[in-house]
Amino acid sequence: MSLIVLGTVALDDVKTPFGFKKDLLGGSASHFSMSARLFTKVELVAVIGEDFPGRFIDFLSRKGVVIDSLQRCGGKTFHWSGKYEGDLNAAITLNTELGVLASFRPEVTSSQKRIKNVFLANVDPDLQRHFLRQMISPRLVGLDTMNYWINNKRASLIRLLKEVHVFVANDQEARSLSGETNLIKAAAYLRSLGPKMVVIKKGEHGCLVQSRDFTAAIPAYPHHKVIDPTGAGDTFAGGFMGYLSRARGLDLSNVKRAAVYGTVAASFNVEGFGLTRTAHLTSDDLERRLREFRRVASF
Repeated sequence: MSLIVLGTVALDDVKTPFGFKKDLLGGSASHFSMSARLFTKVELVAVIGEDFPGRFIDFLSRKGVVIDSLQRCGGKTFHWSGKYEGDLNAAITLNTELGVLASFRPEVTSSQKRIKNVFLANVDPDLQRHFLRQMISPRLVGLDTMNYWINNKRASLIRLLKEVHVFVANDQEARSLSGETNLIKAAAYLRSLGPKMVVIKKGEHGCLVQSRDFTAAIPAYPHHKVIDPTGAGDTFAGGFMGYLSRARGLDLSNVKRAAVYGTVAASFNVEGFGLTRTAHLTSDDLERRLREFRRVASF
């Protein structure tokens, strides 16, 4: 079954201890799509400006991502600049230019409105809600966010949580939104706001998944060298939602397997700048590393 994602397609400038790269193809929807495409057909909804390179549009198409609802508008593409220093789990934002994203109103085709699997990647929760209102009886709706929206549009975000099945957040975001320092309590509080399931990403410490019926902890893939963690959380979400879009139900077995696939996909993302590694990722690559991960993690 198809999976539609609303998010950002961006140009990123990234500096890490391993170098500096300018005008990389980035954004939540781009990173999400690179892993989700390995499981299902992905349709992308986002906006770009006049300055967005045509080669990146061609790249997305070559990877099988459907871009019928990728809008090009007059103005500049969303541009993020950031760096990582000692703690590669935390990005330091240097500059953010919203560009055409500031006036973006997502619209989808009539056929896309019937897609049953939906992911609302990180954008304004009012935009996410506007987009979700266009979808007809979705089967599975996932949601991601960031601290900026938690701090500035908390009420909108909390209203939206009542309408989704899966809420994905990192540990900092989960604590900020819930007011709980303990992540088990944070997940329980976030579930009380509406979603059937909460997934808390913990970077190098793996992830925590909680539903009414179970709590599961998945370790991270052991890496000795992280080049660029930008987009790792979105890549995780793409693997997680991609697997669940073709699974039957949100039982423990399916959810754990989805979390493992998301973890493995994210492990490739951090090995290079931008989409360097995930652009060439294949299902065989994913399965090989999954087998290796199982041996290392003993599960």
